Amino acid sequence: MSSEVSLSPVGRREIHQLEYALLVGALFRPEIAEALRNPTERLTWLDALAVAAAALARQKAKMPVSQIAEELGRTEATIRNHLSGKTEAGRLVLKTYEEFSKHGVKIDLPLQPEGKRIEELENRLSEAKRGLEQVLAKVRELESTLQSIAEKL
Repeated sequence: MSSEVSLSPVGRREIHQLEYALLVGALFRPEIAEALRNPTERLTWLDALAVAAAALARQKAKMPVSQIAEELGRTEATIRNHLSGKTEAGRLVLKTYEEFSKHGVKIDLPLQPEGKRIEELENRLSEAKRGLEQVLAKVRELESTLQSIAEKL
């Protein structure tokens, strides 16, 4: 994605590419992860981030605020607030854009490093083995008890 997204879009295709990159980049910011876990606020956050990303992509394409507001179905004041970073969504999208301009358009998905994932799975396997050993010990104990009862009968 890094070489395909223009930070100064020309045309609808490039605007949409930047808009989607900004939205995805903002969604995977650590600051937003906690807010998105709350189901009552999730739609509000997603909508605000989408509008802020769309507004910034269009601003970078040199569209006037009035046209951006009309296209996105929001008031000019809402668009200005997002673009100036007065809203939390606008601030996060602006931060994402700044990072893109410094480091290129890279979207790091929050995946665990392979080594850490392997270590986690090994720990879970060890726990499962310990549990299985405990169950087998109980089974042997019960077998012994049953055998002793059978001999008495």
